[in-house]
Formats: sequence, C-alpha cells, structure tokens
Amino acid sequence: MSQDKIDIKDVTPKTFNPKTHKGNGDRFNPSNRIYVRESKGFFQQLRRYGGWFLLLLFALTPWIPFGERQAILLDIGNQQFNFFGTTLYPQDLTLLALLFMIAAFGLFFLTTFLGRVWCGYLCPQTVWTFMYIWFEEKLEGSANKRRKQDSNKPTSNLIMRKAVKHLAWISIALLTGLTFVGYFVPVKDLVIDFFTFNASFWPAFWVIFFAACTYGNAGWMRSIVCLHMCPYARFQSAMFDKDTFIVGYDTKRGENRGPRSRKADPKALGLGDCIDCDLCVQVCPTGIDIRDGLQYECINCGACIDACNKTMDRMGYPQGLINYTTEHRLSGNHTKVMRPKLLGYGGILVLMIGLFFVQIASVAPVGLSVLKDRNQLVRVNSQGFFENTYTLKVINKTQQTQSYDLEVTGLPGAIWYGNQTVTVEPGEVLNLPMSLGIDPEKISSPVSKIQFILTDSDQFTVEVESRFIKKL
Repeated sequence: MSQDKIDIKDVTPKTFNPKTHKGNGDRFNPSNRIYVRESKGFFQQLRRYGGWFLLLLFALTPWIPFGERQAILLDIGNQQFNFFGTTLYPQDLTLLALLFMIAAFGLFFLTTFLGRVWCGYLCPQTVWTFMYIWFEEKLEGSANKRRKQDSNKPTSNLIMRKAVKHLAWISIALLTGLTFVGYFVPVKDLVIDFFTFNASFWPAFWVIFFAACTYGNAGWMRSIVCLHMCPYARFQSAMFDKDTFIVGYDTKRGENRGPRSRKADPKALGLGDCIDCDLCVQVCPTGIDIRDGLQYECINCGACIDACNKTMDRMGYPQGLINYTTEHRLSGNHTKVMRPKLLGYGGILVLMIGLFFVQIASVAPVGLSVLKDRNQLVRVNSQGFFENTYTLKVINKTQQTQSYDLEVTGLPGAIWYGNQTVTVEPGEVLNLPMSLGIDPEKISSPVSKIQFILTDSDQFTVEVESRFIKKL
C-alpha cells in the first residue's frame, strides 16, 4: 500500500503571507479573481459537447409529456414520484437509497480510474461556470482585456456591456431555477404562474433561491466553490493512487523550462520542451500551475492539455507534455489498470445496479394496506354477528384507471359489508372503509389470521395479512 501512496508536494506560492493572506499568485485568497483564458482543443470540445448535452437533457426533461402529466414529476406534496408509466410512493423509496448508492460507488469507481473527470466534464458547477465565462468573453473580451478593463476606471461602454452580461447571467439563473423546481411542481403551470405573479409562496421562493445560487456560484464564486466549499476535492485523495489517471506534467521532458525561438535547439540551450509560456496557468479555471504536480484543486478539465498541445504544435515539438497520465507512468513505471481497489468498487457498483433493477422489476403496480379500527376492536351487529371494521388503502401506481376486486380468506363464512369492486384513478390513493361479520357459531378462536386479497384486471394480486378478533 505504501508504494501506491502519492508523495506530498509543497506547492504553496512563495509570495503567500499567512498573516495578511495576500500576495501575488495566492490562489487560496478568494479576493484574487481568476481571469480564465479561452482554450480550444479536443478535450475542450469534448467538455463543451458533453455540457450542452447535459444542459439540454436537464432543461427539456420536465417538458416531456406522458399521458395527462409530465413524464418525470417528483410530487412531494402528494408523496408521489412519477417516472413515465411508473409511480413510486414513500414505501418504494428503497429504490432511491439504491440509486444514491449506485451514484456513490459510480463516483468512487470513476475517481479511482480517471481522477476528477466528473468535476471537469459533468459537474453542474463546471458546466454553468464555463457557460457564464462564455458570455463574459463575448461581451467583455478576452481574459487579458477583461483584466486590463477591470484595473482601470470603468467607461460607459464597459458598464453597458457588464449590465448586458449580468442580465444574461440572471436570465440563465432564472431559467435554471424554474427548470429545477419544475421537476417537483408541474412545469407548465409553474412557468405561467411565476411570470403572471400567481405562483404560491413556496414554489416562487425555491425558484428565486436556486436562481440566486446559480447566479452566485457560476457568476461570482466559481473556483471558490471548488476550492473551499465542495467536499469532493477534500476526500478524493482516499481514492487516488499512483495508477489513477490524472492531468500530469512530464517533468523529465519539460525541464529545464525557458523561452527560446522556434529554430533553436533546446538541448543545446540545456532546456526541456516547456517554453514557460504560462498558458497552462492562464486557461486553468482554478488558477493552479499543473507543473507543480498533482493538486487537489485540479478538476481534470483538460484545458491545460489543449493549451500546451497548441504550443507544442507551434514549436514543432511532440504533443503530450501535459496529458492524462498516472504518477507511475510519469516516474517511468508500468500503470496497473486492473487493481484490487478498482475491481472492488466496480464489483460493488455492478451488484448495486443489479439490485436496483431487481427492485424495479418487483415494484407492484398497485399497493394495498389494511388498518384495523382500534377504537372498537369488535362489536355485535343487528344480526347478532361479530363484526370487525377495517380501512383499506388502495394505491393505483399506474397511469391508467384501474378496477380492482377484493376478497378475504382465512375466515370461512365471513360476510363482507362494503364494496368488493372498486375503481381507482391513476395515482389515486383510495381509502375504503369496510367490515367483516361472522356468525358466532362459525368461529371458535379469539383471534383469527385473515388475508385481504386485491386483484386487478391483469390478474395481478396483492395480499395483506390482518386479524379478526372475536368478542372479548
């Protein structure tokens, strides 16, 4: 285990003053804004396409209709969670626990194998941040131009462009808040009620709350969320080892670094392939220097790889000075992809996915629960029969109106007082009061086990056990 442990490196900026918490290059100081330079290349294209796909999936899913309602609606108020043709209720939420476990072990497996690619390509914070940066670049200019403008007295033109930028940011944040809340409240009604000021307090509050969080996180805080607020960056080290694929700088090839002309022979100058252009730092959304080695702030977005590859192309050097690699590979050793920790996470992940689908397959299209009247356990009715009263709760989990037949077994000769055939609307929870009576001569046991059986039109049956109590 010790040989797989990654060595700790001190990358604290030399100009860092712990007493004043200020200094040039202090990326740990939230007051030092990072001006992210635009980076283009294969990995940024991959990240951009992936981000757009996830954005469209997030934005369009609540608008997908299914029958008379939207396909996915997590109706917390009515305790119904609708997924296309399936309706889940609180008693089915073991599925939710399994889903969270799948997500957790999926993240563990992915991190052990490919490092923080979730952060760099899939995390909403990254997707929204890069989208906000895109608007910033289009309206205010490149990173160098923005830095220069912000250091000078603002002009009326700059104020106007900043106002348009913030208006775009707020619009995106508002749409994000509406979309997110639209997973819990019917989205069509929510949008109409919100913009006509007819929305009730709590839906409107949560829309504004999530809009404010989006605007603050992606527009203002950005890397602060990744560096100081996100717990994932802190506990990821428990999953990293020297065979984890990370964004790494090839020190042997790059050092000594220094500027030179394109025609110069770096070996003759005693230099490596790194020309010390600092583009890898300028394009980094968290403001780190990847040449300092593995750091928890790195989100594996690959921006520095694309920037460095373009520099290598211009200089006529091979690409890959900065690349997705492992600590073992950087040190000249062989990378072990299939290792016990990765196989362990993968095995548990497969097991959880299997259990999830087994649980999905076992979800009944109808639910039945039986509550016995405890105020009067037994009474003698006008016929002289012992009578017990029950409340049957029938839950139609399908998206179609269903008819159900009810019967009872375990009590021969019992008479059913109430409806034995009921019709239940889609997603409805029907409370059905009924009673069972029996001739005293036909029952001898003080307490009898009985089973209530519900059968739908497809002959699917549900059994619930209860008790019939004889006169005390």
